[in-house]
Amino acid sequence: MGILSGLLGHASEIDAAKLESDFADILCDNEQIELAYKIVRDLVIFTNLRLVLVDKQGVTGKKVQYHTIPYKSISHFAVETSGNFDLDAELKIWVSGVTEPIQREFRKDAAVIDVQKALAAYVLR
Repeated sequence: MGILSGLLGHASEIDAAKLESDFADILCDNEQIELAYKIVRDLVIFTNLRLVLVDKQGVTGKKVQYHTIPYKSISHFAVETSGNFDLDAELKIWVSGVTEPIQREFRKDAAVIDVQKALAAYVLR
């Protein structure tokens, strides 16, 4: 089921400590990865300073876009847990100056709840 859920675009939590060396080039001094989720090839990374959306492009995934969203730019966010017939949990993040929310699907309610807690902690500072 892991491959199928990955192909369907569902996110799963990955070990943030393993990503520290991979992303050392884009992290600022004193910046640490605290949570990370993988959606097929893409990543959603929460650091102590910002949210980074990593979009691997092309067939090989060699070309990568790093989209940084400072927590202070997040105007609001919503979490939708899964139900009996809709098995996906969903996260929506609205960024100041952008009308459409950023959306990501999660296969587990626990993962989306962890993301909601992280967003709340950083956005409400």
